[in-house]
Amino acid sequence: MSIQTDALPTATRVADPGIRALYRQENRWQAWLDVEVALARAQAELAIIPKEAAEAIAAKATLELLDRARIDEGFRRTGHTLVPLVWELGRVVGEPHGGWVHWGATTQNITQTGDLLVLRQAHAIFLRQLGEIFGAMADLAERTADMPMAGRTHGQHAVPATFGYKVAVWIDELLRHVERLQQAAPRLFVAMLGGGAGTFASLGKMGPPVQQGIGKQLGFGSMTVPSRALGDHLAENICILGLLAATSGKIGREIYTLMKTEFGEVEEPVPPGTVGSSTMPQKRNPKLCQDVIAAAAEIRAMVPLALEAMTTEHEADRTTSLMMDSAESRACIATGDMLSRLGEIMRGLSVDPKRMRANLDLGGGLIMAEAVMLDLGATIGRQHAHDVVYDAAQAAFVEGKAFSDLLAADTRLTAHMDRAAIDRLLDPTAYTGLCADMARESVGRARQAAARLAAGY
Repeated sequence: MSIQTDALPTATRVADPGIRALYRQENRWQAWLDVEVALARAQAELAIIPKEAAEAIAAKATLELLDRARIDEGFRRTGHTLVPLVWELGRVVGEPHGGWVHWGATTQNITQTGDLLVLRQAHAIFLRQLGEIFGAMADLAERTADMPMAGRTHGQHAVPATFGYKVAVWIDELLRHVERLQQAAPRLFVAMLGGGAGTFASLGKMGPPVQQGIGKQLGFGSMTVPSRALGDHLAENICILGLLAATSGKIGREIYTLMKTEFGEVEEPVPPGTVGSSTMPQKRNPKLCQDVIAAAAEIRAMVPLALEAMTTEHEADRTTSLMMDSAESRACIATGDMLSRLGEIMRGLSVDPKRMRANLDLGGGLIMAEAVMLDLGATIGRQHAHDVVYDAAQAAFVEGKAFSDLLAADTRLTAHMDRAAIDRLLDPTAYTGLCADMARESVGRARQAAARLAAGY
């Protein structure tokens, strides 16, 4: 089958992380050939095939040594996923060893295990990208740890926060996705060699040791039951990518929103010369954020397809294999695109503390209603204090009056505090809780993760 290799357009100036190249047919073929070599070597170690045969197969199992025209003609004639590649490998290995190619295996044993080699390469790229993102997020959280802004719930001002706290939330969630990717690896990267129906009929009692040998050759584990109907580990991977996409899409959407003219609190990198519109010269559009949001949606759309692909009929069904292959390739390509753009955003994000402070003051102190309520509540009780502050807050909003003046005019409140105390309570920069602490703590965790991922673990 052909693999989808197009995800996001190349209009945005971000380097291709290399996932598309992994899913080109030639790279998949080479991965399948690598599994044929691992199979031959594992069988030779167990004296199932001659050692010389395994060495001959290994010496020729490079795509450049095969006749591409023969392979292509074979695919046109047979319509089979693997057989022409096996035929050509056997031909170039020659007599007397070519007949040992693909001994005791079925197509899916080779293709699924080979595609997992490709997926492992993709995972390595994802983890490297995430390490770079953590490094950039750590810098961003550190420089904005104390930067006050409006915290918003339900799209409305809630209580003050800091931008660094917002970044800490992103870091915390992404760290768990790295854990999920790493924890899933032993379940995901496993060799399969059960034969036609996963029964080990072709190799008998030697089947499990051969499968373990393939795993050892490839740095994989070995399936306990090598059924071709098992797909939960493959679907789990796509579900994890879906979770990663949900977080990334949320970050992209948040920055997209905060870039809106009415907010103006942040801006993604807009290099000189970037054109936002063919007709509106003023446009500085959130292109990278839009790319992230779009790619994240595509990845999440693959999750139902992967779960559907688990519903394999009987002992094997090419229908569900095609579905899982498509879900994996599309999800991986889009994940690479998404993370490359998210990293670019994090490295170049501009923040505007003056605009954040201006927006924080839009409500004329209303965002500090909780602080006033709690201070007053310590004297008259929380519910009575809520009633007092509620009346002033609603009047300020509906009647357009100053919140501070309404508070200062209410004797239920002024019996317990003066105007100076009210004004102190309405300072939003004094009510950001532990935002700065959480931001700085996340800096350390992000930098540790960045160092680990850069080192390859």
